[in-house]
Amino acid sequence: MLERGISKSTLADFVEKYSYERVSHGIYCSPDVWEDRLYILQLRCPKTIFSHDTALFLLDMTVQEPLKHSVTVKTGYNATHLRKEDIRVYSIKKELFELGRIKVKTPFENEVAIYNPERSICDLIRNRSSIEVQIFQDAVKAYIGRKDKNLHLLMEYAEKLRVNRVLSKYLEVLL
Repeated sequence: MLERGISKSTLADFVEKYSYERVSHGIYCSPDVWEDRLYILQLRCPKTIFSHDTALFLLDMTVQEPLKHSVTVKTGYNATHLRKEDIRVYSIKKELFELGRIKVKTPFENEVAIYNPERSICDLIRNRSSIEVQIFQDAVKAYIGRKDKNLHLLMEYAEKLRVNRVLSKYLEVLL
């Protein structure tokens, strides 16, 4: 707002007059809308990408809405504030961070960055020891049943993320 020539006092008057709620530094919510936690989190932390079970939920690859949201950040990103908010944080080398990044709409119709289905499956395999077995199985079955699945891309990502051997075993059983 400051860049657009609106003073802090004018903004404060507007916020008070229309009963907007401050949800974070520089982020306000109108009283007549539901708070979109995913969208607000990404506004606050634009260097995060929703991943793992959160991405699966937004991709309709699981019916279970996660109790804790999951994000991926570049290695070296200080995510202490996210962990304090009970957000599951994964990190990856900067050269693999953007791999499979797409934008989708939240249930509140706001756009956020997540990983595509192929990357999400690879992430699950990479972190399978910390993922619920049921979520993992449902996600892999949902992926196999997708009309838009891209097995070539899945194998390409699996190689880059070094999970191709494990993925091949799962695909042998399911295909």
